[in-house]
Amino acid sequence: MKEFFKMMFASMSGCLLTLLVFFIIIFGVFFGMLSKSGGVKIKDKSVLVLELNKPIVERSSDNPLSSFDITSMSAESSAGLNTILRTIKYAASDDRVSGILLDLSDIDAGYATTRAIRNQLATFKSSGKFVYAYADTYSQKAYYLATVADKVYLNPEGSVDFKGIYMETMFFKKALEKLEVDIQVVRHGKFKSAVEPYLYEKMSDENRQQIQTFADGIWNQVIKEIAASRKTDTAQLNIAADSLYGVYAHSALSAKLVDKLVYKDELDNELLAKTVETGDIPYISLSDYYKGVKEDMLKAAENRIAVIYAFGEITNGKKEYGIISGRHMSNTIRKAADDETIKAIVLRVNSPGGDALASDMIWREVVMANKKKPVIVSMGDYAASGGYYISCGARRIFAEPTTLTGSIGVFGVIPNLQPLMNNKHGISFDQVKTNEHSDFISTTHPMSGFDQKTLQATIEDIYSTFIKHVADGRKMKVADVDSIGQGRVWCGTDALRLGLVDQMGGINEAIEFAAKAAKIDDYNVVDLPIQKDFFTEMMEDFNAETKTDKLILNELGE
Repeated sequence: MKEFFKMMFASMSGCLLTLLVFFIIIFGVFFGMLSKSGGVKIKDKSVLVLELNKPIVERSSDNPLSSFDITSMSAESSAGLNTILRTIKYAASDDRVSGILLDLSDIDAGYATTRAIRNQLATFKSSGKFVYAYADTYSQKAYYLATVADKVYLNPEGSVDFKGIYMETMFFKKALEKLEVDIQVVRHGKFKSAVEPYLYEKMSDENRQQIQTFADGIWNQVIKEIAASRKTDTAQLNIAADSLYGVYAHSALSAKLVDKLVYKDELDNELLAKTVETGDIPYISLSDYYKGVKEDMLKAAENRIAVIYAFGEITNGKKEYGIISGRHMSNTIRKAADDETIKAIVLRVNSPGGDALASDMIWREVVMANKKKPVIVSMGDYAASGGYYISCGARRIFAEPTTLTGSIGVFGVIPNLQPLMNNKHGISFDQVKTNEHSDFISTTHPMSGFDQKTLQATIEDIYSTFIKHVADGRKMKVADVDSIGQGRVWCGTDALRLGLVDQMGGINEAIEFAAKAAKIDDYNVVDLPIQKDFFTEMMEDFNAETKTDKLILNELGE
């Protein structure tokens, strides 16, 4: 029997090894398919086409399977904001590119991200090249971007969704009552509204006030920029929004929301006259153009500015794409601070917050790094709660006018599932414990008075630390920070007025400021954290979780 099990386990190990090799080969084939650039050739008088029809993230992923469609067995390239901005900037000085066509319908990104692209397109136009926009239908965000163009075209049967900002919150209180789930909340900050869906059936007065202020801030900024581009005034735009003039193409044209109603073939004829005049228009997609020029975009320079991307929820767990790990982000900032070739750091923050301890770890490294070299923060769509926490220790903070920031507050949510389990499912719990408070914070019974008091005290302690860090970083009084804190969110323009940020601007402005602060002219931008290639990361994970090296050694020997 002993020999039987020995042979059985040996065979199982062999099968696992074979499967491992098989998957490596398969993934290798996929990787070759996905990463193949095909030697992109850029023709003279090319028209760069920006469709922007996929979610726009802060930074492109190096994982080739992140854009792989298993149903079609093909890959659809999806560029990050960093790639989009740098590619447009490079195209402005590329003699082979005659202009840009914005082929838009909707944009899956926030207004701050959209504005960053819009500003880069405005810079592109200043080079003397054209920007045209076309859509069968424009979403409001797509229209906001399109208005930077020299000409805004619309399908004769199309529409423009131009109606103002609408924000809605879903409330779960009654549903939780029916399920007999008791949500126990502790918080500091009357504006900390993330917990309200569990407590109320509609917005509190404080929450309604802050959301209305935030919506008004975004809308006022959007129509201000549209008015400047379209050579009209905000009053006329508000009339157009209130009257829904964009619903019909002809009324959108009459209201001067668009310049001309054309079909796509008519647009092609116009672009043909501006480019090659005869033959086919040399259209090239953003992803193909980037493949063709990415090597040329790098310039020789000894000095470097590190752009450290902190986007996603803040946690203290495993490092993942789109997640800010407190330990890994802290380590990245520390290494950049110690690297003598890196003269300045730009921390690009796009986060709604998360774990308080992880946020404090990152904040500490920002403060320490800033003592060695300039650390500049660039805020994206969100830099709220923990996102603001990790930002407040920087030397200078840039935000977009529509950035959601602030939310300086703390909360905790502890569900009590005892009624649900007992009454709905017939499940009960019983416990033993060695000490009086061994059961501190449990989801199977309600919190005691001591539990609530203790948890509230920890919330108050975290909040006090938070506003002290903000006060120190922003050179403000703690009482003043508390008065604009309390969990309230602000748009970038209000944050500037209140002293929470220093300057309006995007990632490019932050990088330029960092270079000046570091007193350097020639530099390369390096993106951090360094992304390991897909197979290295896959094998590291597999090795850590299954001890592959030991398995192979036992099976094959030295």
